Amino acid sequence: MKSENEAFLTLASLCAQAEHCQWEMTEKMRRWEVDESAQARIIQRLTKERYVDDERYARAFVKDKVRYNKWGRRKVEQALWQKHIDEDIRQRVLDEVDDEEYLAVLRPLLKQKRKSIKANSDYELNQKLMRFAVGRGFTFDIIRQCLDIDCEE
Repeated sequence: MKSENEAFLTLASLCAQAEHCQWEMTEKMRRWEVDESAQARIIQRLTKERYVDDERYARAFVKDKVRYNKWGRRKVEQALWQKHIDEDIRQRVLDEVDDEEYLAVLRPLLKQKRKSIKANSDYELNQKLMRFAVGRGFTFDIIRQCLDIDCEE
């Protein structure tokens, strides 16, 4: 069990190294068995001193997951929901990513996947590619757009 000051210093150090959201910090304090009133004070101080900012965290999270993990909008949205990021922040940050960026991520993914899929017909191939892309969190309109126009060989 950590004292209030120890918990703050540890969390501030973590936040100085990487982006974290309020929920993550609260979960850490809960595991450390920090008193709930102390948790509230620590979160308030972390937010006031700008160690924790859920909107800044969401922007970094979305950018990383789309560009590096090759996730689509749905999967990113679900992950932000699991991190307890407010609905308005989630929508605002996700709306900042335009369809062209999703297409730029999805095109090479589908092109690569197409090489490894065994299918008896174009219809079956497209169904398998569709399932793959949906599993990555892409929406049907983006997938369809890519399959219809960009990914035909």
